[in-house]
Amino acid sequence: MNPLDTELALSSRAWPFEEAGRLLKRLNGKTPEKGYVLFETGYGPSGLPHIGTFGEVFRTTLVRRAFQRLCNIPTRLFAFSDDMDGLRKVPDNIPNADMVSAHLGKPLTAIPDPFGTHESFGAHMNHRLQQFLDRFGFEYSFKSATECYKSGLFDTTLLRVLAQYEAIQKIMLPTLGEERRATYSPFMPICPKTGKVLQAPVTTTNAEKGTITYTDEDGESVETPVTGGRCKLQWKPDWGMRWAALNVDYEMHGKDLIPSAQLSAKICRVLGGTPPELFVYELFLDEHGQKISKSKGNGITLDEWLRYATPESLALYMYQSPKKAKRLHFDVIPKHVDEYLSHLQNIDAQEEAKKLANPVWHIHDGSPPAQDIPISFNLLLNLTSACNPEDKSVLWGFITRYAPDATPEKLPELDMLVGYAMAYYEDFIKPTKLYRLPTAAEKDALKALATALEGLEISATAETIQNTIYEIGKSHGFENLRDWFKALYEILLGQEQGPRMGSFIALYGVNETLQLIRRVLRGESLAA
Repeated sequence: MNPLDTELALSSRAWPFEEAGRLLKRLNGKTPEKGYVLFETGYGPSGLPHIGTFGEVFRTTLVRRAFQRLCNIPTRLFAFSDDMDGLRKVPDNIPNADMVSAHLGKPLTAIPDPFGTHESFGAHMNHRLQQFLDRFGFEYSFKSATECYKSGLFDTTLLRVLAQYEAIQKIMLPTLGEERRATYSPFMPICPKTGKVLQAPVTTTNAEKGTITYTDEDGESVETPVTGGRCKLQWKPDWGMRWAALNVDYEMHGKDLIPSAQLSAKICRVLGGTPPELFVYELFLDEHGQKISKSKGNGITLDEWLRYATPESLALYMYQSPKKAKRLHFDVIPKHVDEYLSHLQNIDAQEEAKKLANPVWHIHDGSPPAQDIPISFNLLLNLTSACNPEDKSVLWGFITRYAPDATPEKLPELDMLVGYAMAYYEDFIKPTKLYRLPTAAEKDALKALATALEGLEISATAETIQNTIYEIGKSHGFENLRDWFKALYEILLGQEQGPRMGSFIALYGVNETLQLIRRVLRGESLAA
């Protein structure tokens, strides 16, 4: 970017630029001693990557890209997997659960792979994580906690944890219940007999030797080094230790982890490190406004979203208002498809400052594609609802009549939207359609509408049709025209909400719409 662009970016209210500006200010515009700015995201590999994983990596990537536009300081992104954590319960969605249950308490990388494809459960999940990130083209370096502990990368910092053992205990113990305080230690030794990660009482520490002595499950006193992967830290001390050991500059976390992050930051400082610049994002809510829970399954999975809509629409959902709690339910999908298309359509005509605030600029790293989709996703859904097609060709018959230059070959993006619309209609609209017959007053208005449509020119525009419908509603006593349009949706489409009717009729066809109206006027239910 040229200097003018950089100045615009720094003054932009787009949150990735605001975050990048905060980070640049923290660094005083200078390259850290390690030679790069480190962004980090964390992942617990006891379960499959999910939509929240995507959101965290995507949002962090947006800030990283914005930072790269502001300066020439090198950057890296570590996708860190806490795969040395002991498995506490068997996930519901894996094969060979009985086999895995025999290894509860062991590090994920010490448990056989229930899928039979990798050397361990942790290795399998790490592979799935990397496949997941690669699917979206994220640029990152993968880091395994097991490798970091066992390779000695964390050894120096682990010895600092040992040297500051009492100071860390003073941070942690007041946050714990009485029973937990009695046995808590930041170090969890790996039992040489069972291979389990132990929540064992530590009886003595020896900073000079670099060892702790603990009481194992058999009551035996055992001395072990804290280095070389023989111990794992509790997760809050682990988080702070990792920040200090890797010198992490930027990380995001959910609102529910604010207290944990505050403790980890204190521990990082005790270890001589500087906590990263943190960004707190809000949590997703279900259709009832309740927190999304993986165990409850009350949200949308990544694959579910991508069955019904584009990756770009999901990216837009993640981009918008990350500090506000948002509903993550199926009914938000169509809105985000159309909002993405709207932002994409507008960006070329925008002045530079507004381009930098346009979500698609960030979604596509400053190079949004040139697309001209002549039909909104919402309109496609309603077209699908009206004609209940068996395959795409039925919808394309209407589309090419409405936009003669449009073909699946010329507009593959629109062809994808057609497929998404059919899937969404089949699963969410069709099961809830409920047609009704018109009241006497509505019947009179429909007769007038039919007459008016019959008198329109073949080339009548969507706007002309919309105005015709509007005038019919006004002349037939609908004080609130929303009631008139709602009646049209319920009678002709079997749903309470619908499209701009002028645009819908222009796409579906005046004659086809007349056929629907005539069937209704004959007393036929369109549900038949």
